[in-house]
Amino acid sequence: RRAASGSQGQGQGSGSGSGSSSAQPLEPSLLRFLVCPLSKRPLRYEEATNELINEELGIAYPIIDGIPNMIPEAARTTRKKPPAEGSKQP
Repeated sequence: RRAASGSQGQGQGSGSGSGSSSAQPLEPSLLRFLVCPLSKRPLRYEEATNELINEELGIAYPIIDGIPNMIPEAARTTRKKPPAEGSKQP
């Protein structure tokens, strides 16, 4: 008798993305549902950097394997200084 040598179910599965880059783009239809967890404002998708940008706060959330990482601690600052909030006009 011959023993079945590991041919049952091995190699099957969805490993098609395992060797690819982690810069998968965001699903465009998700953008209308996603808001910044800090300001609750809509975010802009920046294709060049694969990030979700909050222009108002000057932060960018990374997108990893097509999934937005919207933890505020994971966001990077996109500008040096926040905008002047008290720009009073007469």
